Amino acid sequence: MRSITVYCASSSSLDPHFTQSARTLGQALAERGISLVYGGGSTGLMGEVARATHEAGGRIEGIITEYLKDREVAFQACDELVVVPTMRDRKKIMSDRADGFMVLPGGLGTYEEFFEVLVGRVLIEHNKPIGIVNDHGYFDPLIALIEHGINESFIRPAVRELMVVGSDPVEVLDALIANQGRVFDPALLMPPLANQSPKA
Repeated sequence: MRSITVYCASSSSLDPHFTQSARTLGQALAERGISLVYGGGSTGLMGEVARATHEAGGRIEGIITEYLKDREVAFQACDELVVVPTMRDRKKIMSDRADGFMVLPGGLGTYEEFFEVLVGRVLIEHNKPIGIVNDHGYFDPLIALIEHGINESFIRPAVRELMVVGSDPVEVLDALIANQGRVFDPALLMPPLANQSPKA
């Protein structure tokens, strides 16, 4: 695995306990020779994961929009900083450059990015593993939402297998590395046909 795209918060108004997971992940990426691909900012968890990667000697590829470049104060120590016109461009480059995805706590943008790559995997648009770092139970409501969708037959149960969920960022990262290239049967992921039982 050459690169991991990390989605996380740019806000600095966070409980400090979230910081350590971001820094631990950045250091672990560098130690494994895996490039960090992320949103290019220097604030919040984005800044923490980037600084930790840089301090440990890892490679950083930041992708940021022109609008956010000044507002998020782009991380100038990126080995490569790509400035693009729109969020759509930003998300596409971050997705294209990834060999896997990791999600740290974040806001609306983080949720949007997570669901986009998850749906892309369900639709067999990519075969890249997805990890969720459930730091201090932050993603408990998200996981419960997905389980609710499964229980009500809106989401296929096999979707659970597309996500590695854990509180330890290093364990999640190593599980992603182990799961790289794992292939799932599309029939288990797509919604049932009209003549199939919704619980199938």
